[in-house]
Amino acid sequence: MTPRRNTGAGAEAELPEYAGHYRLQARLGSGGMGVVHLARSTSGMKLAVKVVHAEFARDPEFRGRFRQEVAAARKVSGAFTAPVVDADPNAERPWMATLFIPGPTLSDEVKRNGAMAPAQLRRLMAGLAEALRDIHRVGVVHRDLKPSNVLLAEDGPKVIDFGISRPKDSELRTETGKLIGTPPFMAPEQFRRPREVGPAADLFALGSVMVHAATGRGPFDSDSPYVVAYQVVHDEPDLTGVPEDIAPLVLRCLAKEPEDRPTPDELMRELRTTAASYDTQAFIPAQRSSGEPAQRSGNEPAQQSGNEPTGDEPAERAGDERAEPAGGGPASESGAERPKSQVRRRVGRKVAISAGAFGLVVAAALACVQLVGKDGPAPAGTAPHTKAAVFSSWAARPAPTGAGMPQCSYGAGRLLCTRPGAVYALSLSGGKLLWRHSVAAEPVSGPPVLSGSVVQLSTDGSTVLEAFDLYSGKERWKRPLPDGTAVHYAGRTPLLTGAGGTITAVDPGSGRTKWSRPLPGSATPSLASFPGDPLAYATTASRDGTRTLVTAVDPESGAVRWTASLKGVLKPVGNQGTSLVLLSVDRATGETDAVVRYTPASKTSRRVVLPVPQLTPQAGTHGDMVYLLATGGSLEAVDLNAGKLLWHIETSVSRGSAPVGDGEHVYFTAADGRLLAMDARDGRLVGQTRPRLGTDADKVTADLPAPVVVDGHVYASAPDGTVFGVAAHDPAGW
Repeated sequence: MTPRRNTGAGAEAELPEYAGHYRLQARLGSGGMGVVHLARSTSGMKLAVKVVHAEFARDPEFRGRFRQEVAAARKVSGAFTAPVVDADPNAERPWMATLFIPGPTLSDEVKRNGAMAPAQLRRLMAGLAEALRDIHRVGVVHRDLKPSNVLLAEDGPKVIDFGISRPKDSELRTETGKLIGTPPFMAPEQFRRPREVGPAADLFALGSVMVHAATGRGPFDSDSPYVVAYQVVHDEPDLTGVPEDIAPLVLRCLAKEPEDRPTPDELMRELRTTAASYDTQAFIPAQRSSGEPAQRSGNEPAQQSGNEPTGDEPAERAGDERAEPAGGGPASESGAERPKSQVRRRVGRKVAISAGAFGLVVAAALACVQLVGKDGPAPAGTAPHTKAAVFSSWAARPAPTGAGMPQCSYGAGRLLCTRPGAVYALSLSGGKLLWRHSVAAEPVSGPPVLSGSVVQLSTDGSTVLEAFDLYSGKERWKRPLPDGTAVHYAGRTPLLTGAGGTITAVDPGSGRTKWSRPLPGSATPSLASFPGDPLAYATTASRDGTRTLVTAVDPESGAVRWTASLKGVLKPVGNQGTSLVLLSVDRATGETDAVVRYTPASKTSRRVVLPVPQLTPQAGTHGDMVYLLATGGSLEAVDLNAGKLLWHIETSVSRGSAPVGDGEHVYFTAADGRLLAMDARDGRLVGQTRPRLGTDADKVTADLPAPVVVDGHVYASAPDGTVFGVAAHDPAGW
């Protein structure tokens, strides 16, 4: 086939037809180091493939930098970046394929539509702060954050182009005398001591990017890069045209000394405490040219049509609270038509942030939602109960002290929840506190488990197993546990595992031992069980990682019902009728590469290979579907009956809970306390609640509890200790 040709002459006039096994379909853009093409994977997934210019491909030093770019992009690949799908830095023309993200660059958006409206600026700043937090957490400094490296996707800004980023453990260092970056968006230390550039440099760049988004120019402006460099090091920033409510934060980001700048977590905390809410979702302005969406990795813009969002967000104990729309006509590019109060400022001292400066105008409207019944069995992880006629959204904080997210389960018509320091029961309607009992202020190992009229609870580290009365909350029994004991609940029965692989079952009514025995061939078994499945599953991988022994155990008697030796390293994640669903994990990379269904009656397996391996995904099942939410925010739906991937999307969630489906939607919880709902047919975001981080925003929750779905209602929790309930059928009204 004749190679396609680019317009123009030169080394890039004749374009390659393939990068690896990806056929390049169209040119999206060109940067200083390479050309970005639109391509498709074998499954039809759209990709943006960056191919290095031929002249740089011959330079060993550049190849080293490209390897570093690939390594950095892989490390931060997730919710706030374009996830890396494949790469070959050793090819004749090195290339890297990332997921295609429709949406314009910030640079192109400002060029076409002028400065952003204040509400859009707040969302942009929050989204970029969250992106930098996740980038810095994995030890990477971007070093070239600028408007052309920010994509405005529908679910928030994405930071791209890690061509000059530097992992902290990289052996590749900036050469003496070389300045690498874009002067209007470089921090003073990048000019003064480029070898010592750290995460704070990205915060300086964030401040410059915000000025550009608000005014169409930078805080240091000149046609000469040498003059700009002098201004960055010595002059105060020009914040003329920057809205009053974000100017103090922008000024802090532009501090000359790195230690005077806020961290991403501090930025997000200021935005939360001084604003009614912010939403990093769906903030792309409506004014947009039509045509094929594009993504680039240099200076080429990308475009996509879209609708103006409403910025809907819920309030505590409100059925439907809507925030001020994020729209607004484009502002003057020069900022000349802004209010007179936004005067030219060259300020040399720190400006205090006034409380409430970021407040959004909200109007609360209390709404009652008619409960809609559903036919068919309840999904995994749910249970039936008597339906109420009317349901209003609610939020409660029954255990205000403690750290971490409350973990909740459903039982006997109520929510049973625990947080370090307390276990309690809430009514499903209104979240009324029915009882609360103090427990050890240790991290809990999971939500409470109901057995008859006994509520069971174990702490992380499993030093004690406790049981409480369902109706009064009074302690029924307590069982101390040896160090190193792991507690797993199979249905209503606690199973204890310790040294030597012995499994001990505990009677839920008395706390006494029911049975204790080692499993054949399982020295250190890992246990799993699932709602509606009467068996517990012990898995042990072979030393060479080629096989996994699966043993099905009856938790009531300890009898082994069946065993199977299956190919690969497998982890049980759910059941489908009488079949067991497992994830296949690549023993070299630790990534999940396939979903497996094993049917013991016929001793047959069905394996669905994932087009792109996923990093440590959380999994949930519903019917024939398996939903995978990977670290980084990739969400996929696998149809095991059809034997294929149904859909794949990138969410705004860097880390989420196990997804829960009900046939219409897929729900999961984000680390910032948001509950998100996706359309089960195509993965489209259909609703989300607001973030609820609280005072422990800088702490990372180890395990995020999955939402509880019960008869058309969804119950979830947040890091600030809030437990809340919303109507499942109306995610748009959350």
